[in-house]
Amino acid sequence: MAGKVFFSVTMSLDGFMAPEAVPAEDAFSPEKQDDPDVRRWVTKWSELQAWAFPLRWFRENLKFGEGGEEGLDNDIARATFDRTGASVMGKRMFDLGEPSWPEEAPFHTPVFVVTHTGRDPWERPGGTTFHFVDDGIESALDQARETAGDRDVRIAGGAETIQEYLDSGLIDEFSITLAPVLFGTGIRLFDRVDPARLALEQTRTDASSRVTHLTYTAAKR
Repeated sequence: MAGKVFFSVTMSLDGFMAPEAVPAEDAFSPEKQDDPDVRRWVTKWSELQAWAFPLRWFRENLKFGEGGEEGLDNDIARATFDRTGASVMGKRMFDLGEPSWPEEAPFHTPVFVVTHTGRDPWERPGGTTFHFVDDGIESALDQARETAGDRDVRIAGGAETIQEYLDSGLIDEFSITLAPVLFGTGIRLFDRVDPARLALEQTRTDASSRVTHLTYTAAKR
């Protein structure tokens, strides 16, 4: 039996899942860390994701060291990882991550990168292999499903890639972690999604002392 197609993101209270975009080559470049736009981006991104940094699962998965907090947030983060048999991401997310992920990239499953430029697969230690798909989002999803088997496929991001899958009716379920931060401007999660084509049902709510996790099913109208 095929698994679900889902995404899981952190969102600010005013509806943004990322700060204003900066060039991918600048975001984590040592030479650009004093640039005001880059500093603002890193600060906002760090505030949005602050709930995850102390978690035991997060620290272990990114090789930050042993130990860390356990509890509801940690359980949800680990469960999201455990259910995922393959991931799909856009080229911008890959370009941001490539210079900053550790050598043992944190996915530990095949990752299918939606791109306009073909490239040979990039295999990393620990089970992550990046495959570059240049013939559309449905092809990337078909390949991810075949690889994942009965496990789920996660649409990892970024925003535009998630929006394409949502607007195409290809998402079964998604979860939003609401963080207590306000961005004012940035990249909205639901921009360019036609609300007339999407029916949502809230299926779960989990609140910790830091964030609130909301889970929805999605279906075509």
